[in-house]
Amino acid sequence: MANARALDKRRKSIRNIRKITRTMELIATARYKKSMDRAHAATAYTNQITKIVSRLAAAGLDVKHPLLEKREVTEHARVLVLSSNRGLCGGYNGNILRTAVPAIRQLRETVEDCPVDVSGKRGLNGLKFRRIKTADAYLNFEDQPAFAEVEKIADKYLSMYITGELDRLDVVYTRFISTSRQQAIVETLLPLGSLDMDSEEEEQSGVNAEYEFLPSAESILEEVVPTSFKVRLFKCFLDAAVSEQVARMIAMKGATENAGDMIKQLSMTYNRARQSQITGEIMEIIGGVEALEG
Repeated sequence: MANARALDKRRKSIRNIRKITRTMELIATARYKKSMDRAHAATAYTNQITKIVSRLAAAGLDVKHPLLEKREVTEHARVLVLSSNRGLCGGYNGNILRTAVPAIRQLRETVEDCPVDVSGKRGLNGLKFRRIKTADAYLNFEDQPAFAEVEKIADKYLSMYITGELDRLDVVYTRFISTSRQQAIVETLLPLGSLDMDSEEEEQSGVNAEYEFLPSAESILEEVVPTSFKVRLFKCFLDAAVSEQVARMIAMKGATENAGDMIKQLSMTYNRARQSQITGEIMEIIGGVEALEG
């Protein structure tokens, strides 16, 4: 039978760990709610920007922009991997790496020039462990990424695409679908692709109506198209942040429940050990009394 004092010490240690995991669960829950609100707002904004550009295309205008044109030959590609800076978030970073590594290797089979950028220390260390060299690392993003910081990265990619240094940009991140479902995906953000809308969306949004553009449709397009890319990239960062907090919340909840089960099991073992110890002490006392009487 295990020593009762050692069991009690271990039980107290697990109780302290349970307090920590419970606190981390509550913090992750609060951060998740804030991040989810920002992600929902960004989703609505992204959809509206896309509709504006689609209406420009449907208004009978000759819509042309470098970001919308697909390159005939992809000579320069780039992959951006969005991971977390901190751990204790279950399989969040593992899912990202399991999605990113095959995508990177597959892309490098067809495109010779394919550097990899990464956001988050966990992704940086994971790719390094898998012997995948990284070009740029962004380690300043936490649970609330700022648009100004993401815009700097977006401007760099826009400049590279316009000057011909970049033909394709893939982003590997975790898309937030619901609290119970997040999916690690690879999304191609550059080129932006087609702006066409289906007939049902056209009727609902009223793109067949006549518009008057001031100062001109071309000048509006010059502002809207780059902004569309920026908000889409920002949406990827927000989705990744929300998914990270959900994963951490679930992981800490599971750890708290497991700690509670361990405490119950240790309490039962401790009670048996303590009972055995008390029984032994009683037997020793009885034996001593009988020896004195004899």
